[in-house]
Amino acid sequence: MSEDGEYLQSLSALARRDGRYDVEAYLFVQRALAALLEKIGRRRHVSGGELLEGIRELALREYGPLSRDVLAHWGVRACPDFGEIVFAMVEAGLLAKTEEDRREDFQGGYDFGEAFEAPFLPPSPGGKP
Repeated sequence: MSEDGEYLQSLSALARRDGRYDVEAYLFVQRALAALLEKIGRRRHVSGGELLEGIRELALREYGPLSRDVLAHWGVRACPDFGEIVFAMVEAGLLAKTEEDRREDFQGGYDFGEAFEAPFLPPSPGGKP
C-alpha cells in the first residue's frame, strides 16, 4: 500500500474511533495546513491561530458560501472543533506539536457566521455587510 493510502487509512481509523467528525474534516485540516505552508513558502511550525486562518481561507476558496454548511456536515461547528481534530491527529502520530501548543489555542478563533457567511452578504446601505 502506498504511503498516501496508509495515511488515509490511519485518518479513517481515527475518525471512526473518535466518532465526532467525518474523515473529510481531518483531510481538510491536513490540506489547509499544506496550503498554509505553501503560502508561507517554507516548512515551519504554525500556531493554532495561523492554522485557523489557513482553514478559513481554504474553506472560502473551495466551498464559498457553502463553507459553514460543509463544515457542519463534517461535524465542525466552531473553531474548538478544529483544535480537537488537530490534537487527535497529534495523539495518533499524524501531526507534530511543540510544548507550547494547546487545545486552547483554538478557543478564541472566529465566529463561523462572520467568517463564512458575512463575506457573501450584500453590503448594507451604509457600506457594511
